[in-house]
Amino acid sequence: MDMKVVFLCGGIGKRMSPITQDRFLLPFLGRTLLEHQVETAREAGLDRFLVIGNPANIKQIEQVINMTSGVKIERALQEKPLGIADALKSAESFLNGDIVVVNPNDVCTVSAYNRLLQERQENSADSYILGYKVKGYFPGGYLAVDSTNQLKHIVEKPQPGQEPSHLVTILVHLHAEPRKLLEYIENVETTRDDAYERALDDLIKGGHRIKVVPYTDSWAPMKYPWHILDVVKYFLNRSQPHISASASISEKATIEGEVTIDDNVRVLENAVIRGPVYVGPNSMIGGNVLVRDYSHIGADCVLGYGTEVKSSYIGDGCWLHASYIGDSIIGKGCSFGAGTVLANFRFDEQNVQVRVGNEAIDTGRDKLGAMIGDNCKTGVNASVMPGMRIGPNSIVGPNVCLTKDLEPGKTILAEPRYRVLPNRAELDEAKKRELKEKLDRLGGET
Repeated sequence: MDMKVVFLCGGIGKRMSPITQDRFLLPFLGRTLLEHQVETAREAGLDRFLVIGNPANIKQIEQVINMTSGVKIERALQEKPLGIADALKSAESFLNGDIVVVNPNDVCTVSAYNRLLQERQENSADSYILGYKVKGYFPGGYLAVDSTNQLKHIVEKPQPGQEPSHLVTILVHLHAEPRKLLEYIENVETTRDDAYERALDDLIKGGHRIKVVPYTDSWAPMKYPWHILDVVKYFLNRSQPHISASASISEKATIEGEVTIDDNVRVLENAVIRGPVYVGPNSMIGGNVLVRDYSHIGADCVLGYGTEVKSSYIGDGCWLHASYIGDSIIGKGCSFGAGTVLANFRFDEQNVQVRVGNEAIDTGRDKLGAMIGDNCKTGVNASVMPGMRIGPNSIVGPNVCLTKDLEPGKTILAEPRYRVLPNRAELDEAKKRELKEKLDRLGGET
């Protein structure tokens, strides 16, 4: 089909701290999110792509492009993260014919493309955008439509309570005349990051028709780090269970439910993996380990004896020992000492709130553990309270109970003061002998 899919990869996820990796480059089930996005568009019959990156990620994008065969992928550079409108202006020379502008950080089903393409064939509008009805406030573009689903007005991130409707747009937008859109973008004057949305409004005022296409299938937007868990659930629910022939699984291990175990994974005796679960290549699941309930284990990980992982995303190259990881997001290269606990449930059973800047954000989850950046460590018996964020390259020392966020590159230590006293306790050998004689009479039972 003569249509180009434009992936907007030049922005920066300011709300995703402490996760510093670009969202579309995060791995899910062994492939980056960008690769999954390309595959979804291909299922709809689209095979021409443009990826707009920035100076910091363009080389990583090129690596992904080089691994993708069977499609034509071009790339463009957005020098600064100045929003959707600026990204399209940066790629102006590539925008000829119909284009589908896509935010690759949000996950939709192939029906999103199919619905737009169907509307394009059956109608004569200038643009087609997806509309999704939300139940609560969502920080996105809200739509006002008429009785025939023609767009009347779009408001980018209104204040809660000032939304024009319950309908938000998902950034999978089809434009039949991208050059005309660019003309309107050039004439927009705004101090906010809403030039693209204002250009759409101006198109309507100029007599152009924008059709809102209802979308009711699964949608997993990534605005905050805890949304990674929604994306894990999305992919695990749609994956086909598979155990690689090169995996080594003990006869004494238990594998239940929808489980995918990748190449060269080792699962030791008495381990339990209860799906939906994904275990990445070259990882080891140690003895008496429990992995369950939508957990995603990256490549080259070691889950040591007695560890439990529940509903969590663990990045590549992480090592854990006798730890509890509940509803948490962990970056690459982390190492947790024995007895580390990432708590996920408040005593008052209320939703977990997370500090983002000066604002406390209600996550909408009554269970949420820690969000930990790359290359962090914890000492033995460290505890992290629900909703805490730990910046990359930080250390939570032994016996620390972390109740506040920890900034990148920091170490927090518990420094108790000990007293050294003479040992005045006297052992009663008679009591010890009496107990031993009692045990002998009972055959060793107490």
